[in-house]
Amino acid sequence: MARTLSTMLPLGTAAPDFTLPDTAGRLWSLQDFQQAKALLVVFMCNHCPYVIHIRPALAQFARDYQPRQLAVVGINANDAALYPLDAPDKMAEEVRLAGYTFPYLYDETQAVAKAYHAACTPDFFLFDAHQRLYYRGQFDDSRPGKPTPVTGSDLRRAADALLAGQPFGGEQFASMGCNIKWKPGNLPDYF
Repeated sequence: MARTLSTMLPLGTAAPDFTLPDTAGRLWSLQDFQQAKALLVVFMCNHCPYVIHIRPALAQFARDYQPRQLAVVGINANDAALYPLDAPDKMAEEVRLAGYTFPYLYDETQAVAKAYHAACTPDFFLFDAHQRLYYRGQFDDSRPGKPTPVTGSDLRRAADALLAGQPFGGEQFASMGCNIKWKPGNLPDYF
């Protein structure tokens, strides 16, 4: 499995706007989350071993933090023609199997992934109440095939600090995962 690191978009960056469909066809935009105290945007997919590795803990993270007004949205930008396991119908199945309580959106054109400078799955972007980037990095330091338990400790520390109105004092380590499966000719210029 190839490993790709997050691009580590500069902190303070405004969340790029989007309008994307979820697995039921409902359109979601950045404005739908403007009342949240925080917003987590996760670039993810169905088949990546790194996403599969954290799947139960990611679902639990959402269940733990959504009542605290931290909104979560997942975005799949993979080329579904070349990776049919990441097609929208499979995304709907993934929501059900994983128990995700957040919208899981499909970025068919890959424009949103490019706007966020997303590089891998999973890739995490945590924004404050003003939708400015507060944290970008790993869920935790667990990886497929490593004995380290999946806890979400890095993201949880960041979310707790943000919701408490504190600056994040910890180091932000790049997320690692499978590269986004770009459509032919669509590789972003930030690589």
